[in-house]
Amino acid sequence: MSEPRLVKCRKLGKELPGLSRPPYKNELGQRIYEEVSKEAWDQWVKDSVKFMNTYRVDVTTPAGQKFMFDQCSVYFGFSEGKMADTAFTPAENKDEAKDGDK
Repeated sequence: MSEPRLVKCRKLGKELPGLSRPPYKNELGQRIYEEVSKEAWDQWVKDSVKFMNTYRVDVTTPAGQKFMFDQCSVYFGFSEGKMADTAFTPAENKDEAKDGDK
């Protein structure tokens, strides 16, 4: 079994195993492949759902794909800008809720 390909992850700031292939068939996908770890990519996949749910993004359309590519590019620091706001609210921590009842 071969060693995993390591990348200096621009998101997490350390050398980590990279993706096995570019996630997209464009320049952004190639840059992610070269500069983003699998761990950071997995975080993006989880976080990207918040954008799709908030904005009801249809990634089968050119507009939906552009929106998600733009958010992904900002997320990983390839582009300047602010991430779009999401409607995501973290679940309340049960331990904190119990402490608040005291």
